[in-house]
Amino acid sequence: MSQWPSTKARVLLVALLGIGWAIKRQSGTSHRILSRPGWPDYTFAFHDQEEIGPRMLARIAKRTGLTPNDL
Repeated sequence: MSQWPSTKARVLLVALLGIGWAIKRQSGTSHRILSRPGWPDYTFAFHDQEEIGPRMLARIAKRTGLTPNDL
């Protein structure tokens, strides 16, 4: 079993903002460019109600520094 739970994109975005990411710019309703000092920019391309599974969360975590405890 994975250590990552499935979660809504809105919850994930709030968690990323909570660990220091900021919305640099937004294009439309789903594409947001996030920035954090010391990290390359990350494109967050999910609608708020979209369900994100454990595998995708693990991939996002590698690029953003997110941990399961942050959710």
